[in-house]
Amino acid sequence: MELTFAGAAQTVTGSQHLLRINGHRLLLECGLFQGRRADTYAVNRSFPFEPHALDAVILSHAHIDHCGNLPNLVRQGFEGSIHATHSTVHLTDLTLRDSGHIQESDIEFLNKKRARKGLPPLEPLYTAADAEAVSKQLVMQAYGQPFEPVPGVTARLVDAGHILGSAGVILDLEEKGRRLRLMFSGDIGRLRMPLLRDPVPPEQVDILLMECTYGDKPHAPPEQAAAGLRSVLRRTFERGGKVIVPAFAIGRTQLLVYALHEMIESGELPRIPVYVDSPLAINATEIFREHPEDFDEQATAFLQRDPDGSLFGFDLLTFTRSVEDSKAINDRKGPVVIISASGMAETGRILHHLRNNLGDRRNTVLITSWMAPNTLGRRLAEGVKSVFIFGEEHEVRAEVVSVDGFSAHAGQDFLETYARSSAGSLKALYLVHGEAGPAQALTGRLGDLKAPIRYPARGTTVEL
Repeated sequence: MELTFAGAAQTVTGSQHLLRINGHRLLLECGLFQGRRADTYAVNRSFPFEPHALDAVILSHAHIDHCGNLPNLVRQGFEGSIHATHSTVHLTDLTLRDSGHIQESDIEFLNKKRARKGLPPLEPLYTAADAEAVSKQLVMQAYGQPFEPVPGVTARLVDAGHILGSAGVILDLEEKGRRLRLMFSGDIGRLRMPLLRDPVPPEQVDILLMECTYGDKPHAPPEQAAAGLRSVLRRTFERGGKVIVPAFAIGRTQLLVYALHEMIESGELPRIPVYVDSPLAINATEIFREHPEDFDEQATAFLQRDPDGSLFGFDLLTFTRSVEDSKAINDRKGPVVIISASGMAETGRILHHLRNNLGDRRNTVLITSWMAPNTLGRRLAEGVKSVFIFGEEHEVRAEVVSVDGFSAHAGQDFLETYARSSAGSLKALYLVHGEAGPAQALTGRLGDLKAPIRYPARGTTVEL
């Protein structure tokens, strides 16, 4: 048995972990790497393994850094099954089709500018047609039900509490009479957060691959995050400004809409228009509505008492699908909330909203999630004075505020609890999906574990 860390190793994005067992190859995740634009194309275009030699893939959830490179995998020869929960299958199909469309449209926009400068055109990373081809290989698996992705591997998916359909992946392995239990955490959610059930911790696990995105800090409690959100919104509204929110279309957008719904209905916020300007977020919200079986008790109770019968719909909320409607939002005067994708402000409609609103001191850019290094979202969060959008420089005059506590990732305290859940059986802990600082901090907190703690580099292969 061998495990190769092919992505999200000593970084957060681009999740790919390759298991070799009984002559078969099982890939955990196939995500897009996100970071410095000059680097991402080359990293995402090629794989450190032969796609046609893979037998199966298992996805933990439908965020683009976990599933977003599947179109390339399939185009380059992968013909096996891609296993995920019911909700993740629906969301992945949606995510990939949207990503293919964005890849094409963003390149088209950039190529117009390149043509005016006499530069050669660029090709998209992949197309909508490439993305559509993946759907034939997606296979639904129910939470808790065992299945066999390759011989010698019995897999189960358990609640991860991160986004709708997210799962930890438990793999019971057998090769030449030797048995091991390996668990891949995927992205670990938080306890007592709105909408979703709590994460299921590891039990009697021998090998644990665990995310450590926030291994260096605990999160503010949800109540504090809500208070911070109210404060930012109120002061922006008082100066007549717009609140621009880069938000992941799957998970973060729905959580923010749910929070705004509650605050407006309770009178904690004035009745200000809210726009969700992302076709992917709109379609994802429909999938959320179709899977109430994945909601926790709190969300189910709110759903039952809401007069509209919806967690994600109220009279001040507008979903904008068309480009024309999206452009019209920027013509609105006065206070407004605009939630748009992508979450790290790298692609999609959020770039146009930032381009149109960063220069106005009345406005606020609200950061509610972790931003990968070298992304536009990270640069804004770090307080830069100007940014380049579509090749043009824009001065940042708007207020930029980060509100902690809405993260769908576990903070340091729960990551420690999660790892210790299998302390009695654990033979090795591998920290993935995290930068060096968080990994080092979490390693320090777990220093008394009897199992060795490793922080593998991309391309590292270990014997299990």
